[in-house]
Amino acid sequence: MGIGPRIQHGEAAAVKREASGAGVRDGHYSGPPMRCLALLAALPALALGAGCGGDGGAAPAPPPRSQTDAVAPLARAPARAGEVVVRGQASPASHGPFRFDGTYRVRFEQVAPEDPGLDFGSQTSFVAALHRRAEVEDRGSVRLFSKAAARGERRLRLRGRFFVDVAFGDFPYALRFTPVR
Repeated sequence: MGIGPRIQHGEAAAVKREASGAGVRDGHYSGPPMRCLALLAALPALALGAGCGGDGGAAPAPPPRSQTDAVAPLARAPARAGEVVVRGQASPASHGPFRFDGTYRVRFEQVAPEDPGLDFGSQTSFVAALHRRAEVEDRGSVRLFSKAAARGERRLRLRGRFFVDVAFGDFPYALRFTPVR
């Protein structure tokens, strides 16, 4: 089956007659139904629209492999006993839930694989928080970071079950929660 509307056999013959100048007698039209003519008139516009603004209709190029496979160095080492490590390629994102009980050294790191020397101080702030329900801020939420930097660190006493929610960040990232003994 071809793409496009189905034309009855009789209509196809009428279209051929119209194209050859047949079908008009004494000023009266006796060609195919008007819906068929409207369709034929619209085809060049559709073909023109399909070719606008692009590269001949080819699919967009995928992002560079280095960007889709980017892993912040903070997430490369395996998690040790009691550690929580999350990573992502883009925000917003929710990870978890995770159970916390104690004092943690919390670190984040983000990378720009296409520009390793990028100054993150001039970029969008990396914003992350802990929420009891995914992506729902309430009285029990804990703000972790809101910082335009490649990395950050803080200590927190945490108790309970939380989702790690990253609200903003334009680059691949990792967060690591390490229990302080």
